[in-house]
Amino acid sequence: MNIKRLFDFWLALFALILIGWLIVIFMIVQAIDTRSSGIFAQQRVGRYGKLFRIYKLRTIRESGKISPCGKFLRKSKMDELPQLINILIGDMSFVGPRPDIVGYYDRLTGENAKILELRPGLTSEASIKYRNEEKILGVQSKPLEYNDQVIFPDKVALNLAYFYNNSLLGDIKIIIKTLINR
Repeated sequence: MNIKRLFDFWLALFALILIGWLIVIFMIVQAIDTRSSGIFAQQRVGRYGKLFRIYKLRTIRESGKISPCGKFLRKSKMDELPQLINILIGDMSFVGPRPDIVGYYDRLTGENAKILELRPGLTSEASIKYRNEEKILGVQSKPLEYNDQVIFPDKVALNLAYFYNNSLLGDIKIIIKTLINR
């Protein structure tokens, strides 16, 4: 086990011990608010292109509308707290490219495909830069086109730069930057 993985494992374990109760409370609130289990699970592209199941707090009701508490959870990014489990079991890291749905990272070729050698992360320089991605896309006349032609290529460039320059100290800086920029 390398130093990054040891860091991820122990920090995730510590965080779950410290705030696991909060995740359970939000899960119960969201179960009531969305009339579901309170947890959302979805297939995402992971390291080496392998699919894994990512966990989030459910924020959307069956009607497709975001629940009142779900709006807060999304805005604060607290809906992503269950991903500490993904980090603990090794599907994810604290820092790395955000895990995407099928059809994006799994289609990278050449130099850009090096990103798939990284564990997906809870945060990254790209996720900090695009923390308001929904808002950015919401004002575009063609949001999917804008994502595919502007945002996604920029995320790839930022994640490729991380691939070549990642370090434990760099990860700690990105984690602190993420916490400050929430």
